[in-house]
Amino acid sequence: MIRAGVVGASGLAGGELVRLITQHPDLELTFLGGSSSIGRRPSELHPGLRVGHQLTVRPVTERAADEVDVLFLATPAPVSAELAALLADRVPALVDLSGAFRIRTPELHDRWYPKVRRRPDLAGRFVHGVPELIGDRLKDAPLISLPGCYATAITLGLAPLTLGLGLDLGTVVVDGKSGSSGGGLHLRTADLHPYRSGAIAPYAPTGHRHAAEVADFLERTRPGSVTRLSMSAYGVSHVRGLLTSSYVLTDDAVDPRELARAYLRFYRGKPFVRVRRHEETLIPVPDPQAVLGSNYADVAALYDEDGGRIVVLAALDNLVKGAAGQAVQAANLRFGLPEETGLTQQPVVPA
Repeated sequence: MIRAGVVGASGLAGGELVRLITQHPDLELTFLGGSSSIGRRPSELHPGLRVGHQLTVRPVTERAADEVDVLFLATPAPVSAELAALLADRVPALVDLSGAFRIRTPELHDRWYPKVRRRPDLAGRFVHGVPELIGDRLKDAPLISLPGCYATAITLGLAPLTLGLGLDLGTVVVDGKSGSSGGGLHLRTADLHPYRSGAIAPYAPTGHRHAAEVADFLERTRPGSVTRLSMSAYGVSHVRGLLTSSYVLTDDAVDPRELARAYLRFYRGKPFVRVRRHEETLIPVPDPQAVLGSNYADVAALYDEDGGRIVVLAALDNLVKGAAGQAVQAANLRFGLPEETGLTQQPVVPA
C-alpha cells in the first residue's frame, strides 16, 4: 500500500481527498494535517464521511515525512509555499493543489500571487500541468503542482487546438461560471444564501489568475507560441461544478467535422476526458450536472461560421477533476498505477 497524507483536511478539497483515498485500493490514509481543526476526525469535519479508522488532524512538522509516501497539500497558496519549503526534500512525493507553484516566471507569479513567498529554488522543480497532458513527466516526479479548476477546464478545452492541430490561438476570450464550492469555506457576505441563491455574480469580470496560468502553461509547452487569454468569471447558485466557454477568433475556414475528429484523436486513450456532441443527450452538453461527483471532464468544440469563432465548452466537477480527483490521478501516474485506479465512479445525475 502507498501511504498517503492530506494537509488541509478540514477544507472542501481536503474532504474530497479523504473520501477518494479511503476508497482507493492502493492508497492508505496515514496522516491528516492542519492548523484550525487539530484533534478532530474527518467524520466531524465532513458530514458525509464515516471512515473506518480514528485518524485525527495533527500539526504538520518535519516528522510527517516519515509517515507518508505521498503528501497532498489542499491548503491556501501561502501555506503550501511554506510547507513545500519544509518538506520538499523529505517526502517522496508532494502534490500541491494550490497556486503556489503553478506559474514559473517570478515576475508573473508575483503579479498574480503577491502574498505567496516561495523558496526560489523550488519553482523550477515542480512538474505542473493537467495529467492528461504531462502524464509521462509525472512518473517518479517528486514535486507535482496541479492547475486550478478553471485552468483545468480551459486547458483541456484548448489543448487539441494548440498542441494537437498546432494552431496559434492568438486572442482567446473565456467565460467561466462556477458553483459556490469553488470559493472554499471562507465566510463572505456575498456567499450568504440570501445573496447567493439564484445569483449570477460577476466576481472577476476582468482578470483572473487561472487565465494567466493557462497562457503560461501553453506557451511553455509549445515554445514560440503566444496566447493572449482574457477571462471573465461568474459565480452561480450551484454548489459544485463549473463550465467554461472559450472563444477562439479565427479568419480561417473551419470544417466542423474535422474539428470534432481532431478532439476525438487528441483524447483517444484518455479515460477522463469525454468528447461530446452538443445535442447527444437529453440535456445539451457539456453541462456540469452531467459530471458531478466524478473525475470526468466533458469537452465539446463547435464552429460559429457567422461569428468567425471556434467555441470550446468544458465542464467538470471543481472538487473532483478540478482538485482532489485530479490529485489522485496524478499520484496514480507518479507511482506507476493505471491512472483511473480508484476514480471510476460514474457521475451522480441528477444532483
